Amino acid sequence: MKHLIHCSLLLLIVCSSLQAADSIGKVTRTEDVIYGRKFGVALTFDVFEPAKKNGAAVLFMVSGGFFSSKEAINPGFYKEFLDRGYTVFAIVHGSQPKFQIPEITEDIQRAVRFVRHTASRWGVDTNRFAITGASAGGHLSLTMATQGRPGQADAKDPVDRAGSEVQAAACFFPPTDVLNWSAQGDDAVGVGTLASFKPAFGPRSDTAESRKVLGREISPLNYVSPRTAPSLIIHGDADKLVPLYQAEIFGKKCKDAGVPFKLIIKPGAQHGWAGIEKDLVTFADWFDEHLKAGAQK
Repeated sequence: MKHLIHCSLLLLIVCSSLQAADSIGKVTRTEDVIYGRKFGVALTFDVFEPAKKNGAAVLFMVSGGFFSSKEAINPGFYKEFLDRGYTVFAIVHGSQPKFQIPEITEDIQRAVRFVRHTASRWGVDTNRFAITGASAGGHLSLTMATQGRPGQADAKDPVDRAGSEVQAAACFFPPTDVLNWSAQGDDAVGVGTLASFKPAFGPRSDTAESRKVLGREISPLNYVSPRTAPSLIIHGDADKLVPLYQAEIFGKKCKDAGVPFKLIIKPGAQHGWAGIEKDLVTFADWFDEHLKAGAQK
């Protein structure tokens, strides 16, 4: 329970009113854009468009503990991106316990496809998509960085004809391999350190055998390839919930695959820290480097 409370607080800290919306200059906000439906319930994102656009998109994963809420969307946290001309898409997904991680992942796949399908409406280049988030939002960011897929040319739904690839990723303290949590063989698929998050893993986390299958399926590390988007992680070395080990093993896999990767370690930092919004300057620098106009991965 304390982990759930911690992540709920983290989501509020990351997305709280760090700066007033009017402090980021002229920004147009379009709320509740429907990108899909689940059992009749709308899946939505909000779009923040700066007055002067650079033509690139930042997809912000509004997620903590695999719980997502429109109330956690705050334009002040996106200031650095908006100031540089990025159009920001704050994406809300289906939440646990009703929906499990594989279903949430499909929400994000759909959201990226929808943004790409409607890119002309927002004035963004379909080859310049960045993704970011913290904790569970970081996991979803790296999931898309490793598992974005081309569109299906013959799909009945035109949204599915658009690809879900991203061209750069940057995130805070993300889970990357839930079968090897703090060390090789440390199972955290709804057990151990992540026992309080079992609803996010669902009934497939009930047995050791099914956890092995699910754990491999939902761990971004297992999908790293030369096509993985350039990825940056900022992680505290005192994080007791998502250990630094998660970032280190992901980085090694990226380097082995020849993927641009950078890890920044925050000494003494736990799962979130005061002034975390200042580190978004580093994220924006990373996106500037890897989303240059005309560049394609």
